[in-house]
Amino acid sequence: MLRHLTSKIKATGPITVAEYMREVLTNPVTSQGYYVRNNMLGPDGDFITSPEISQIFGELQLIGVWIISEWMGAGRPRQLQLVELGPGKGSLAADVLRVFGQLRSVLADASVSLHLVEVSPVLSRIQAQNLTGDRSLEADAEDQPVYRRGETAAGLPVSWYRCLDDVPSFSIFVAHEFFDALPVHKFQRTQKGWREVMVDIDPEKLDQLRFVLAPAPTPASSALVDERRSHVEVCTEGGVIVQQLARRVVEDGSAALIADYGHDGTKMDTFRQGFKGHQLHDVLSSPGSADLTADVDFSYLRRMAGGGVACLGPVSQRTFLKNMGIDSRLQLQVLLRNCGDASTRKQLISSYDLLTNAAKMGERFHFFSLLHLSRLAKPRTAEGLKLEKKSPAPLPVAGF
Repeated sequence: MLRHLTSKIKATGPITVAEYMREVLTNPVTSQGYYVRNNMLGPDGDFITSPEISQIFGELQLIGVWIISEWMGAGRPRQLQLVELGPGKGSLAADVLRVFGQLRSVLADASVSLHLVEVSPVLSRIQAQNLTGDRSLEADAEDQPVYRRGETAAGLPVSWYRCLDDVPSFSIFVAHEFFDALPVHKFQRTQKGWREVMVDIDPEKLDQLRFVLAPAPTPASSALVDERRSHVEVCTEGGVIVQQLARRVVEDGSAALIADYGHDGTKMDTFRQGFKGHQLHDVLSSPGSADLTADVDFSYLRRMAGGGVACLGPVSQRTFLKNMGIDSRLQLQVLLRNCGDASTRKQLISSYDLLTNAAKMGERFHFFSLLHLSRLAKPRTAEGLKLEKKSPAPLPVAGF
């Protein structure tokens, strides 16, 4: 990957941080992209996502309950299509499907299906094994919109896609630790105006890379007009995806829940060291061997979503989980009394602390939702002497 990048830079000049991230994480040509060739999740990988921390997300059934709540808020359509973007090992999807099974009486005759948007061949195979066992098959042709199909042990259909646009209409979308891995452009305010941060070869160490500032404005930096911060990260791919989600919300009443490390337009330089073997790793060192992420700017996602949808949040993970009832469930010992031994109870309490403690993930991780405007509409009241039935108030939006 380093040879590939240095050759590219020698041929075309310094590259943007976004292009660097795209090459390092998902380049399929060299087969060296981090997400293309690696199983990076879990204890044997490089990092652990919150669904992998423990089963507290799944056992407390909070994400699954939110999805069913929004399905009910949309009028209980006959189909409930759950779409997860970047589903990791499939842990969160498996937990949500378990909730669906437990609440089958609520779903009644709704047709439930799972749709996974995944670009990593390695992770898609792991997801298939965890969710369907040996009940999945790859498509015959690589250009098929659905490149793998299968079904769970309960008979629920599962489909894999590379592109969000190929996913069927009305869906509940979940993106958990997805947006922070999308490429970002980095910009620095200078006395001459905004300049884009680029990646170049270090002239003193030809086998190493370094950050430099573009000598003149780039098309992307020219668009930064009203920004007050001195350093900005812009995820244009994330903006495009949010616009796609917003269009789905407007056109067919879909809903989306985004959960990620992020901020509401307050932070500046968050392009952080990746993890390699659970240890922090320099972002320009050994490209392709470690993860690269940047905190999600939810204020940017809100702007990209536009005024045609209702944007809720971001709220901290601590707030979201407490609003969803995580405390009362623990206090009632619904979960803890089922623990077989003291060590398991200790692990669950430790995981609860990690997920909700303000000094840990509780305030760093945030939830953000895109909903149809009708979800927040006030009930209509009768005017004048008209004796009309008052329209029912929409269900409250769980978690927010």
